[in-house]
Amino acid sequence: MPTPHSTRYADVLQAAEPAVRAVGLRKTYGRGDAVVHALAGVDVEFPRGEFTAIMGPSGSGKSTLMHCLAGLDSATSGQVFLGETELTALRDAELTRLRRDRVGFVFQSFNLLPVLTAGENLVLPMQLAGRSPDRAWHDEVVDRLGLANRLRHKPSELSGGQQQRVAVGRALLPRPDVVFADEPTGNLDSRTGAEVLGLLRSSVREFGQTVVMVTHDPVAASYADRVVLLADGHLAGGLAAPTPDDVLDALRTLGA
Repeated sequence: MPTPHSTRYADVLQAAEPAVRAVGLRKTYGRGDAVVHALAGVDVEFPRGEFTAIMGPSGSGKSTLMHCLAGLDSATSGQVFLGETELTALRDAELTRLRRDRVGFVFQSFNLLPVLTAGENLVLPMQLAGRSPDRAWHDEVVDRLGLANRLRHKPSELSGGQQQRVAVGRALLPRPDVVFADEPTGNLDSRTGAEVLGLLRSSVREFGQTVVMVTHDPVAASYADRVVLLADGHLAGGLAAPTPDDVLDALRTLGA
C-alpha cells in the first residue's frame, strides 16, 4: 500500500493545468432575511494528477462546492470548468452526458445495486452509456482493487470495504477527468478506511488520476497532496503535504 504523499507526479503538480476549477462561484439558498450564502465567490483550481481534500467546519460549504464542481448542483452565479468545458453553461442533457463520461463518483453510501453482482455493478455505468471498458484496463483495476475473486458476489455477500472497492473501481473504469469522493470512508472502520484511502492515493500515483475528496477526518486528509480549507462559504487557506496534526491545527483556527 502506498504511503501518504508518495507520488511520482510530485515534480509536476505545481505546473499541472487544472482538471477542474471554479471562478467566482456562488451558491445561495432562500431569500431575504432567510438567505444562506453556502458559497460566497469561491475561486479555486484542482490540478490534474493531484489528490485534494476539501475540509472545513460544518456548514462551511465543502459539500456544496464539490457538488457544484461535479455538476450535481447548479451554481447561483460564477463558473465551473472541467478542463476547457464550462459546466455552468451546459443544458441538462449535456451535463448528464458529461457526468456519465468524464466524472467518477465515490460516496459514503456505496450505491451498489443489490440485485447485481460486484462485476455487474462495476461496469453498469459504462453499459448504460453504451460503452464497453477496455479489457486490459478492466483487469488492471480489478487486480489492483483485489476484487478478482469477488466479481460474482452480490453486495450483500461483501464486506463494507469490499463494497467500497467496487465503488472505487466503478469510478475509475471509464478513466474520468476527475473522481469526486464524498466522505468515502464515513461508513468504514479505520483499518478498512485506510485501505480505501490507499487505493485512491494509488490511483493518483500509479494511474495519474485526479481525485477531489470531501472529508471531516484529518487522518483521511493526510493521504492527499494538499488540503483546501473553507469557512462560511469562503476559501480559508490550504495545506501542502498535510499531516493529521497540521490539519487539526488548521481546523482549530477555523473553529471546527
